[in-house]
Amino acid sequence: MIKTTLIYPGIAGKGFNCVGKGMDGGWISHGLCSIAAATKAQGFPVDLIDLRAMRDWGHVRAELIARAPDVIGITMMSVDYNPVMDCLRIIREVLPQAITVVGGPHPAIMPDDVLRHSEIDYAVIGEGEITFPNLLKEINEGRRPAKRQLLSIHPNLDALPFADRDLFLDEWRKFGYDLESPEVPFIEELPGPFATIIAGRGCRYNCNYCVPAERYIFGKGVHRRSVDSVLQELHYLRRRFHIRTFMFHDDCLTEDRRWVTEFCQRYRAEGFDMEFCCQSRADVIVHNQDMVALMAEAGLRAYFIGFESGSDRVLRFIRKGTTRARNLEAAKICRRHGIVVWANYMLGLPTETETEIKETISMLKEMDPDYYSPAFFTPHPGTDLYDYVLDNDLSLIENYDQYKRNPTEAKIKGHDPKFMEWALAESQRRTFKNAARRKLRKLWARYGSPKKIATKVRNRVRRHIPAPVAAAMRLR
Repeated sequence: MIKTTLIYPGIAGKGFNCVGKGMDGGWISHGLCSIAAATKAQGFPVDLIDLRAMRDWGHVRAELIARAPDVIGITMMSVDYNPVMDCLRIIREVLPQAITVVGGPHPAIMPDDVLRHSEIDYAVIGEGEITFPNLLKEINEGRRPAKRQLLSIHPNLDALPFADRDLFLDEWRKFGYDLESPEVPFIEELPGPFATIIAGRGCRYNCNYCVPAERYIFGKGVHRRSVDSVLQELHYLRRRFHIRTFMFHDDCLTEDRRWVTEFCQRYRAEGFDMEFCCQSRADVIVHNQDMVALMAEAGLRAYFIGFESGSDRVLRFIRKGTTRARNLEAAKICRRHGIVVWANYMLGLPTETETEIKETISMLKEMDPDYYSPAFFTPHPGTDLYDYVLDNDLSLIENYDQYKRNPTEAKIKGHDPKFMEWALAESQRRTFKNAARRKLRKLWARYGSPKKIATKVRNRVRRHIPAPVAAAMRLR
């Protein structure tokens, strides 16, 4: 039986030795975990090399030699291009007979860009849970497909085994990272043990900074697991990892009102009390306030919302399908139901003026989100806005490492760097009023009521009042 090693190359953010350090070091790859589970179900042994757990490239080289796999599968986003190619060059040097397979977003979007490299034997285009094990069967039987580009077959998501999160945990523990849960919590409202789960793949919306790239990976629309399947996996996660909180990692869980309603109704009925979070949209929240209330009652603790801009013109330009007014109303609805707001937004979009960037900043001041998640607009390959940037000679990207969405440098021409630096800082600066509100919200969440907060404050004040003054106050 052939041996297979999967590689997670996610060091474009924090580099080697970063397991557990922030979001970049705390996620698992659901794609690799799902493919590993599907591959093991077909009888093939699989292990993992997570570059985030490695010390350096010498360590990677030593691990490849020690494991000597017959097949090596690597997942690849555009930002991972350089570490993936570094891996492949090492593989060709130390394991020249090994068969290399790449998959993930970048090969699906730009297959010619990866297949031009002789270090890559095959590229799986799209979902790999059926295609990759089938490839291993052929290789195990001594046959090799003639075509290097392998088109995926959309799987029945309910028929797939649950994602193999032990793939990452076993690798991390092997190198001294003893974490209590499959993933690391990243907001204080969702303490560990923590995990993420995916209920569906794809997105039905039409934002031009994302489509059609995503459709190259998952096809049109959304294919979703049944509520039964998701609840069964949550039972498993609670038994196996004793999770206390979790996140739906879907692009937009709330787009399917019927699914969400059924889930919320059954979630509590099956004895779950874990709090959770998910991604949503401002327009969905505004038009489905009863669903928001139902989710909050079921245990929803936070929404991740792509507000993107405070300018109506810019929102129309990026085909977001919402408005500044709806963005603000969505935040108010979340406040009404005690839901934490994680605000995703972009600065430096094509055609965006400084006045429009200031509109985003003023929206955030009025909105007062609990968490800010800013990005400098990054034109990703395969998207309509990427094509717009190329057609208008706006790109400043010279290296694949620059596809990181973090706001570290301007990605397109037409924006003053000093103004962008100011806008980034100003967009996250709370006014005194908002800072006080956030403190009160945190106190309310911790102590439960204004009365308890008042009691706590009064007791703290009393500890600092001199005894004679306190006695005089009591006499009054």
